[in-house]
Amino acid sequence: MRQASKVIAIQMCSGVEPSVNFQYLVEQLQQLNLQQPALVCLPETWLAFCHTSQDSVTLSATNTYWIEKLKLLCREYGIWLAAGTIALPYDNDRYVAASLLFNDVGDIVAQYNKMHLFDVEVDDNTQGYRESTHCAAGTAIEVVDSPFGKIGLSVCYDIRFPGLYQAMVDQGAQLLLIPSAFTTVTGAAHWRPLLQARAIETQCYVIAAAQVGTHENGRKTFGHSLILSPWGTVIADAKDTCGAVQGDIDLAELMQIRTKMPVQAHNRFKSEFYE
Repeated sequence: MRQASKVIAIQMCSGVEPSVNFQYLVEQLQQLNLQQPALVCLPETWLAFCHTSQDSVTLSATNTYWIEKLKLLCREYGIWLAAGTIALPYDNDRYVAASLLFNDVGDIVAQYNKMHLFDVEVDDNTQGYRESTHCAAGTAIEVVDSPFGKIGLSVCYDIRFPGLYQAMVDQGAQLLLIPSAFTTVTGAAHWRPLLQARAIETQCYVIAAAQVGTHENGRKTFGHSLILSPWGTVIADAKDTCGAVQGDIDLAELMQIRTKMPVQAHNRFKSEFYE
């Protein structure tokens, strides 16, 4: 059985210019100086935290350039990379918020398109969020095998829908990736409790890379990128600064937790996905 592996969450305050955000990623990888295979996780909208959703539509047409550069990075550093979200074209006036998983030779081994779109009212300086205006919702669950265990992909607002995570566990998920850009208001109230709940109820490791700070478009994000154990214990917390946090995941520990408390076997309810 695969034992302990290194996982890393990079916390960012992304701006509107992809080249600047990409260079920050390169600098973080250089500083990490990784000596063993690792899974590196980026936050939601890490490549471009745009002024408007229409800007995201425009950028989506050129983001394949950055995907090719990410492939090269994975080969150079020998890492698996969970690339937060990148806007990719859907139709003439919409994009998908695609979470791409790259292996250590630069292949894309999974693409998850964010399912649950953030159409809500929040008591902050933005007030109203309407992600669905220019973003198309995903329609497929993604669980993929890796050297680190079976990985389930999700994004930000998805975290409020536990049925998605139960469905991923039903497909064998052991690690849940939740790249995010929580607002400061919702983050202060709900971020850690939601992540701990998903970890505890699924008995999975959770890696949640987040955006932090005040962005060029005026939005404010909460930060506190977290790595959690299947018991809900916080392994690492990036708090309110940019940079990387890391931790070890141990599938033997995960299996021990699941054996001692077999909640999946005891569960009498099953979720059904519908479009």
